[in-house]
Amino acid sequence: MYKNKYHMPSNRPNNGRNRKFNNRRPSRGPKKDYINPQRFIKAAVVREQADEYVPTNSFADFDVNPRLAQKIEQRGFESPSPIQDQIIPHGLEGRDVIGIANTGTGKTMAFAIPVLNHLMANPKAKAIIMAPTRELADQILEECKTLLSNSGLYWALLIGGAPMGTQLRDLNRRPNLVIGTPGRIKDHLERGSLQLHNFTMVVLDEVDRMLDMGFIDDMRDILKCIPAINRQSYFFSATIDPRVRNLITEYSKDPVSISVKTGDTAELVEQDVVHYSHPNDKVSKLQDILISDKDNKVLIFDETRRDVDKLNRSLRELGFKADLIHGGKTQGQRKRALDNFKRNKINIMVATDVAARGIDVDGVTHVINYSTPQSFSDYVHRIGRAGRAGRTGYAFTFIEKR
Repeated sequence: MYKNKYHMPSNRPNNGRNRKFNNRRPSRGPKKDYINPQRFIKAAVVREQADEYVPTNSFADFDVNPRLAQKIEQRGFESPSPIQDQIIPHGLEGRDVIGIANTGTGKTMAFAIPVLNHLMANPKAKAIIMAPTRELADQILEECKTLLSNSGLYWALLIGGAPMGTQLRDLNRRPNLVIGTPGRIKDHLERGSLQLHNFTMVVLDEVDRMLDMGFIDDMRDILKCIPAINRQSYFFSATIDPRVRNLITEYSKDPVSISVKTGDTAELVEQDVVHYSHPNDKVSKLQDILISDKDNKVLIFDETRRDVDKLNRSLRELGFKADLIHGGKTQGQRKRALDNFKRNKINIMVATDVAARGIDVDGVTHVINYSTPQSFSDYVHRIGRAGRAGRTGYAFTFIEKR
């Protein structure tokens, strides 16, 4: 077990400047699970470099529509990632597929290429893709759009926080591709603006997270609307627990299962706790972390929307390049904040747990749990935003001394 300087009390004078961080509200909502603070302390696991994966196929080998092949070549795709190499051939054959993989493995293209190939070959075909969050749904659409230009296909993005009028307009065009979150898709089904009786392909991305977020009933209601005959289904999940397996068993037929998960996403994250004795001490230690390296890219989690608003405002007043994301912001606001974070226009993002679910941002060095998570599962998903692409990440969880 290791220690770091953030265990030490700060000698920085306060002079009242951190008053804005005080008087925090008690949390509301579901009661938190008790998590032993020792579980927040863990050294990063350094593994020997695995043998480099040698793909069986190149992207040029895949038998796809010539227009799609041209777009793939224009994107500069040559050697597929392991999950792309193993799933795309089964998808092109029309098989149901289970993909077990961490975020950041290239799974979007693993299902996008066979789905879009089918849509291009069959102009009347329709596909629906479900994702747990607005951000992931939008991210999937952006990836698909790079392959869809000049294809003659239409799409609709159905997510909360975005104008309903735009979604209704896009649905009136009878889109070939619908991408969205379960809640908003269910809304459109109930109002009759979306019918799924003629859809033949369905993708559920991050199934485990959608179940964790309570979407099980919405997911079942949506899947029941898609005729089982001639339906091709894709299920992607980082974990296959009994809940996930039951859903897959019920809504798939003879699926092929591909696993490229190499370990826990948190293994490359150096984890420790930061003890504080009072609110001023807490924010002083937060500032110590934030100013330790100007090149750090930091994701900070706090309890409620109001807490996130206050913390972000205070950090900006203190001169930090920060922004925020939570469920109370419009989709446009959330997208702008994330784009700025991805492009390094800001280096600090303050968020509620919505940011832990489905957001893939390269280069996050630190995850700071300014408030403890609801559960240990949420903790793992939070800190999994750091430590990507073989780089060591850092996670600090603030714990009040008692």
